[in-house]
Amino acid sequence: MSIINNNGDSNIEMRGRLPAWSTRHSLAHRPLGSDYRGVEIPQVKAGDWPSIAVASYACGFNYPRSQCAYDAAPGGSLASVYHLTEVRDDADQPEEVCTKVFVPRKDPRIPSVCWVWKSSNFQERESYDMLGITYESHPHLQRILMPGSRLGWPLRKDYVVPDFYELQDAYRIGTEAKLKAILPLANSVSFYLILCGR
Repeated sequence: MSIINNNGDSNIEMRGRLPAWSTRHSLAHRPLGSDYRGVEIPQVKAGDWPSIAVASYACGFNYPRSQCAYDAAPGGSLASVYHLTEVRDDADQPEEVCTKVFVPRKDPRIPSVCWVWKSSNFQERESYDMLGITYESHPHLQRILMPGSRLGWPLRKDYVVPDFYELQDAYRIGTEAKLKAILPLANSVSFYLILCGR
């Protein structure tokens, strides 16, 4: 089955159930080919993602093997990637699909699919924590790896590492600087006290 993208051009041929369903229901998507194992990779719009997620579940993709995100290019878009697998009792080679949702760097928003797959909860939180992608209607969207006081998104390619990370690091750095300034004086005073027998 040939997939038609938004420009009306026929590109890559995809044969999976999910791309076929998306085409049949006129949901805009773009085929990105397949990975080294032959898993199809459709790109969907953020607004269409809830409908496609429900369709994925209805098509039998009942297990989100992983959800991750990455920075496509410095200053470019961010991508949220969902690796979906059909888990059955007698499946030797379960069918898989890798759906990518690209969003702009400025105000990146994607609808959460925690209500479809509960296991995507922590994975979406990690993507929020590392790249700043906001998953709308997520039940508990907050940082999961970094402290809540942390500024910025560490896995973005334009991220600038601060001189210190947390308040206790700033205190430790300040204390070490003071000790380095006092240490020569402290050594000479203690040497003087030892010489005087005190």
